[in-house]
Amino acid sequence: MGAAGRDFHVFNTYFRDNDSYEIVAFTANQIPNIEGRKYPPSLAGRLYPKGIPIYPETELENLIRENNVKQVIFAYSDISHEDVMHRASIALSTGADFRLMGPKNTWIKSSKPVVSVCAVRTGVGKSQTTRKVCRILKDMGKKVVAIRHPMPYGDLEKQVCQRFASYEDLDFHKCTIEEREEYEPHIDNGIIVYAGVDYEKILREAEKEADVIVWDGGNNDFPFYVSDLHIVLVDPHRPGHELKYHPGEMNLRMADIVIINKIDTANIDDINILRENIEKVNTRATVIEAASPIFVSEPEKIRGKRTLVIEDGPTLTHGGMTFGAGYMAAKKFGAREIIEAKPYAVGSIKDTYKKYTHLSTILPAMGYGEKQMQELEETINRIDCEVVVSGTPIDLTRVIKPNKPIVRVKYNLQEIGNPTLTDVLKKFE
Repeated sequence: MGAAGRDFHVFNTYFRDNDSYEIVAFTANQIPNIEGRKYPPSLAGRLYPKGIPIYPETELENLIRENNVKQVIFAYSDISHEDVMHRASIALSTGADFRLMGPKNTWIKSSKPVVSVCAVRTGVGKSQTTRKVCRILKDMGKKVVAIRHPMPYGDLEKQVCQRFASYEDLDFHKCTIEEREEYEPHIDNGIIVYAGVDYEKILREAEKEADVIVWDGGNNDFPFYVSDLHIVLVDPHRPGHELKYHPGEMNLRMADIVIINKIDTANIDDINILRENIEKVNTRATVIEAASPIFVSEPEKIRGKRTLVIEDGPTLTHGGMTFGAGYMAAKKFGAREIIEAKPYAVGSIKDTYKKYTHLSTILPAMGYGEKQMQELEETINRIDCEVVVSGTPIDLTRVIKPNKPIVRVKYNLQEIGNPTLTDVLKKFE
């Protein structure tokens, strides 16, 4: 059971070429339009000359019964403990086992030091933290390569091992908006990014040009590699979630460094809940407190205007947030009105609002493929507003053509007090 990420990694590291098992299917959830494909023979190995089919998760119970399945392997992230057990109940009610694969059977060891940046929920601030970690290591004179948690939403055979060092690479690989949101900021900072499907092959290629590998985590998943320093972010806007979501709680328990982010926009009671919960489950971790201040180059374009706010898609969808940096910037810089986006949505964007009912005002920057990007563009162009405030970390005009001006919001991690990331990264000097 997966979402085109950990599921493939678990298969590659444990089940591929393992004669003790026969994998009958993958199921897919969370990401639009990733089912209906096959895990191709070139990736599936000698036991699967025809590849392995990928079905929607809604077909799970039928697949178990029709194929006399003995085990169901759960392998995706940012899902509540309760919802994990609902899926376990489906599997167990058919007579099958329900299994979670841990690090010892799925981690890959690098020949280079690895710093991992992970979180307890999607949308906590991994991206700006990863950028800062890379910058600090680079300033130490290290050759740094970032390896991003997988997002293989296209042709899997073409995405086995991808290297991104320029905008041309993004165009060549036909990257989705979601991929660009993770790769572009690294490219802007002169950091090479690897991603894809086969993370053993990806690691070995990255090692050829790196002194230090930085694992750039996705959702609240745990790293694919053995980490020499495991950094985990927690969110005071969602206090308590650090102990209620899988595998976010696992990340917190494993962490060497815990960063309480966004303390500049959270209330003290919620920050204290985080402090108490960190102390309950991980007394050995070093705790860093930080803010993610927002910057807008032309705030006068927002002031007094009827405004549409766009945010990073995954943060709003399976991350469960109702707002992000774009909304905060619109409020901070005096937008006259924030227009509700939902009534103007078309196609799969409309379907997103139906699935994620907590959303209405903010427009998630959904772009899992060319068709959805076109629907995002059409949705924006239908909305009667004067300006668009974009909280996504990319320049959307590279992939869509909105008919109104876009003001980009940028944000960086800023530690408050001591210790700092520079202090904890000194071990790699």
